[in-house]
Amino acid sequence: MTARVLAIVVDCADPDLLAEFWRAALGYPAPRRWTDADGLEYRQLDGEPPLLFQPVPEGKAGKNRLHLDLAPRSGDQYAEIDRLVALGATVLSDEKRHPWVVLADPEGNEFCVLSPRD
Repeated sequence: MTARVLAIVVDCADPDLLAEFWRAALGYPAPRRWTDADGLEYRQLDGEPPLLFQPVPEGKAGKNRLHLDLAPRSGDQYAEIDRLVALGATVLSDEKRHPWVVLADPEGNEFCVLSPRD
């Protein structure tokens, strides 16, 4: 028996803000809302992979231990970076010795953008 990933969960202060950023970034459908047994309201983006935004009271502390690597479906790496920055991302690192550029989403969660893949 093996397991499968049901969703990548992101702790955040503003689930609406992050769900909208990642919806636009990845071209996912509009987020759906659901509430757990304790009344905590989540935002979920159904795509591959699904992303779930979980509200938490504390802010982000330190570097992510897990991050997403993105590549544009068409166009080039820097056009995609420009698009993501226009959506609210911030460029954190662009070292020419690496094939990736490190960005952060509107709440500071790091992710990388690489060149398109076949």
